Amino acid sequence: MSRWVAAFTDTYLPTINGVTYTIRSWRDCWERNGGRMDVAYPRSNEYVPEKGEHPIGSLPFPFYDGYRLGTPRIPKAVTDAEIVHAHTPFAIGLGGLRLAWKQDTPFVTSYHTPTGEYADYLVSNESAAEYVERASVAYERWFFGRSDAVLTPSEATREHVVETVGVDAPVHVVPNGIDIGRFHPVEIADFVDKYDLDGDRPLVGYTGRHGYEKRLSELIAAAEGTDFTVLFGGDGPARKSLEKQASESDIDVRFLGFLERDEMPAFYSALDVFAFPSPVETQGLVALEANACGTPVVGANAGALENTITEGETGYHFESGNTEEFQDAIRRTLSEYDRLRESCLARRSEISVERAVDKLERVYENLL
Repeated sequence: MSRWVAAFTDTYLPTINGVTYTIRSWRDCWERNGGRMDVAYPRSNEYVPEKGEHPIGSLPFPFYDGYRLGTPRIPKAVTDAEIVHAHTPFAIGLGGLRLAWKQDTPFVTSYHTPTGEYADYLVSNESAAEYVERASVAYERWFFGRSDAVLTPSEATREHVVETVGVDAPVHVVPNGIDIGRFHPVEIADFVDKYDLDGDRPLVGYTGRHGYEKRLSELIAAAEGTDFTVLFGGDGPARKSLEKQASESDIDVRFLGFLERDEMPAFYSALDVFAFPSPVETQGLVALEANACGTPVVGANAGALENTITEGETGYHFESGNTEEFQDAIRRTLSEYDRLRESCLARRSEISVERAVDKLERVYENLL
């Protein structure tokens, strides 16, 4: 891997999410193998750039916490890159498109999140939200259609890009991959003590953004009438409503807030089931992180989770919105925990970031 790649993203450190994690882990792996991957990202006073990271002027996006609006500027340091890779269709991604046009450089894009997902954060009126979603799809068709290659993290997302968005550029499935050197089963005693968890109760949990689109309220509803302890790691706009729902129930629900990255393997290892009701994932990295730690996943049979969870091997599905089926799937997973755990651990190498970057390299080389 001796190629020089310029990555353009609207989401990067210090914000921690799936996109940031993917870019950072791909970059680390790419450069360990002898390549160069620079990153153009929104400037933040809370993060000091490292070598090869190029901050671009930005402002906070008022409707979506943790997201910043950059400008389509091209850092001078990346003008001679061999590949331009945009991880966003918005402002900074447009800078990547400009660079590719200007230098006649192969232009690769990653489809991480449907832009229409942000519609409910922009407008409260249902008909207006539908208009925003339609406009978002039209814009996506224009932007991604100008790619030499579009990458999606799952087959379900590839089908969405081709059939719903209508992109006619080549679309390749390149999973994001997991750092299996970090995510593996670990001792949990210190984590259990820190958060005062009862070892006699099944632990069912989720970590990630608390967005309304994730439908986390269904997890609390599915725990009604059980002896589960429900753990929520992370934060987001839906947290207050989730806390209210939990306070009105008789369930043991704990909100742990943002967990340190070093705590994540212990969080996953402590769980008996990772619960993931979101129907809108493009891959569901946290589900794969849980699997890498030996924890089976119960998730919605929708979006990328249809593919991310291997039924009866790394967890079970339920029909999105069906609370009774969600609870049944959790109970079944608990009853088969030992078998499912062994199956999860046997698949660790298949979901590694090294395997993902091998696929990424093949896409780049075919374009060059």
